Amino acid sequence: MPTVMVQIPNTPTSTDVARLAGVSRATVSYVLNNTSAVRISESTRRRVHEAARELGYVPHAAARSLRAGHSRTVLMPTPTIPVGSLYSRFLGELQSALGGLDYTVVQYGTAGPRGDEAARAWAELRPVAVLVPGADIGPQGVAVLKRAGARAVVTLGPRRVDGAHALLMDHTAVGHCAGTHLLARGRRRIGVVVPGEAGLEVFSRPRLAGVRRAAHGTDAAVTELPLPYTEEAAAELAARWPRLGLDAVFAYNDEYAMLLMRALQDEGVGVPGDVAVVGADDLMLGRLLRPRLSTVRVELPSGQDLAELVDRAVRDPGGDPEVREVLGATLVRRASS
Repeated sequence: MPTVMVQIPNTPTSTDVARLAGVSRATVSYVLNNTSAVRISESTRRRVHEAARELGYVPHAAARSLRAGHSRTVLMPTPTIPVGSLYSRFLGELQSALGGLDYTVVQYGTAGPRGDEAARAWAELRPVAVLVPGADIGPQGVAVLKRAGARAVVTLGPRRVDGAHALLMDHTAVGHCAGTHLLARGRRRIGVVVPGEAGLEVFSRPRLAGVRRAAHGTDAAVTELPLPYTEEAAAELAARWPRLGLDAVFAYNDEYAMLLMRALQDEGVGVPGDVAVVGADDLMLGRLLRPRLSTVRVELPSGQDLAELVDRAVRDPGGDPEVREVLGATLVRRASS
């Protein structure tokens, strides 16, 4: 039986791109590596990108790392806690902005070790920067990453970590904003929903503390309301609402607020007549409810701002870590309160 020879196409190189675009290999490297130190016209950049697309050429990440002395990979461990649509949007903006600055964002799964032990696994990938949601790392883990070549470690969470840049997100402000509003509306027996789902306590406990801080020194009482995110649990809580004697509730976020508000209405509890309801995150669905849901609008930093912080830290790894308070909270009053 005759042997059939299969022609395997050669992998395109930067030389091929340069030949097709009519430029030098150095120009191809400057354009595809997004080098800002060399001025190159837009028409030349366009020709190089068009030639690369036509040939299917992709720069070799390892070779580029050797030339630059570091990788362009930004590692982002997947959050170990459930995140809502607001935080997911922020992470999407961040990844897009980092891509625009010529970084490759790699998400790392949560299975396996945690904290400083996880940092050892992250370090094996030799990222140039690591973004750690929830500040789930300690000083030892930061040191491990830096010894492995990471020029920037950035934490996003309620506390700072020695050696890392920190975007501090204090959710106490969210609860304080809701509590202050409910007190101003004349409510004095305030329930605060604390989700039963594991992992959310990093947000829910500070939000509860914020309501208590708002009520401190007043005649108001604050009651903690554990609530799993199920219709059955919400119905059970609504059924015993008259015995609780509450005239207001900060329901952790809009999703829990909508769940509880529906259950309260099914029990004949009037909103806002019998109980004022406030959520958080300002989801569109909350505006479609009747009555429309009052909420705390949570303001996160822009993804572009954080991407630029990462880029500055990569360019100047010897600088002092930046620490910023980045979470804002504004009450949006609607009909439910």
